[in-house]
Amino acid sequence: MNTTGTRAGDAAPRLAVEGIHSFYGETQVLFGPSLHVRPGEVLALLGPNGAGKTTTLRSILGLTPARRGAVRFDGRDITREPTHRIAAAGVGWVPDDRRVFPTLTVARNLEIARKRTRFRAWSFGECFALFSALEVLLPRECENLSGGEMQMVAIARVLLGAPGLVLLDEPSQGLAPKVVQDVMRAVERLRGEGVAVLLVEQNVACALGVADRVCVMQGGRVVHECSAAALRDDPPLRRRWLGA
Repeated sequence: MNTTGTRAGDAAPRLAVEGIHSFYGETQVLFGPSLHVRPGEVLALLGPNGAGKTTTLRSILGLTPARRGAVRFDGRDITREPTHRIAAAGVGWVPDDRRVFPTLTVARNLEIARKRTRFRAWSFGECFALFSALEVLLPRECENLSGGEMQMVAIARVLLGAPGLVLLDEPSQGLAPKVVQDVMRAVERLRGEGVAVLLVEQNVACALGVADRVCVMQGGRVVHECSAAALRDDPPLRRRWLGA
């Protein structure tokens, strides 16, 4: 539940995806999905593998630009802007493969991620409060980290980049339960700070435990949208759309 002074439902969308059509080469992957996320809100994007969830994130980031439709960040059309400008505006991304720099130390990975946007910058201390192991890991090269430790670094890098919107792609994948709890606590902290979060997650229970709303994707389309509570509290509805 949102804990900011202004309810997420009262705010203009931080992110608006409007009927985008995206392709890999000549193969169409997205067929007009639309969604929005407001400041201080977590939207979970759920659905089977191949539904288009990651491609939606890539289209928001400009990595797979939409050929039709629009992506707006705080009302600004970023559909065809280069990825570095989208990131500089305050869009953070935690990809499913983490993409840390393996030969650099944790400290260096975090230092180079720091930037200024119009949104609040997070401190090293705040990152250490979320992930207590990070401070101990600072001198270690990232190639020597576990998957859970790499995920902590990947999330901390985004926080240090002063995000207004965070895109999380399968953040619980392959992680121990304790690390998953820490990651979801970080998502809740982001919401409490008024950051918009778009969460792609295969762990349905985990996603429904932290999200405010849900969009279900199938075949490159959004086929159902509702509150997270509606799916969480209605097993037949959950089985219909998610088989879970």
